[in-house]
Amino acid sequence: RHHPALALSDVANWFSDVQNREGFATRALEFMALVAARSGEVRGAVWSEIDFTNDVWIIPSERMKTRTEHRVPLTKEALDLLERLDRFAGADFVFPAQRGGMLSDAALSACMKRIHAANPQRYLDRQSGCPAVPHGLRSTFRDWAAERTEYPRDMAEIALAHTVGSEVERAYRRSDMVEKRRAMMAAWGRFLRGDDKIEAIQTGEL
Repeated sequence: RHHPALALSDVANWFSDVQNREGFATRALEFMALVAARSGEVRGAVWSEIDFTNDVWIIPSERMKTRTEHRVPLTKEALDLLERLDRFAGADFVFPAQRGGMLSDAALSACMKRIHAANPQRYLDRQSGCPAVPHGLRSTFRDWAAERTEYPRDMAEIALAHTVGSEVERAYRRSDMVEKRRAMMAAWGRFLRGDDKIEAIQTGEL
């Protein structure tokens, strides 16, 4: 079903609002935006899945909707966010709940609702007019890739951990394009921060 998503024109302001707020749920929402992952994948992330040597987050198959391992390239912004987090002794979760254990999906939804409540005329889905929800961030990423970039469709779909191609095509596809996706996610990060508009103005493209 359709999840209300941020309009591309609202992304930079929304991301700035997220970055100016505190709390593990807010940091989880910020990270979710940077990596275009599902809420459950982010909330269930544990430190052993983060490979700081190769700058990649490896989500095991049992935690994936597709039941296949998924590698997420981590940009400098995502790594900086992780390195700034307080790591509590004995806490395995990257974004633990206040009383321990895994954050609830409602915690991230509550963050989105508070951000919208502070700006009730903004952060609305352009089709339904409803306030954007966490899962809608993935739709916003997909819209950005399709409308604002020349990245291949399959690359964006793989970034979203969607099943791409027929069973035969998947059997012959040996690569998940993780390094090419790293460049795409870096560009997405610049879009989230609004840096792409600054670059366009400086080069005379706007």
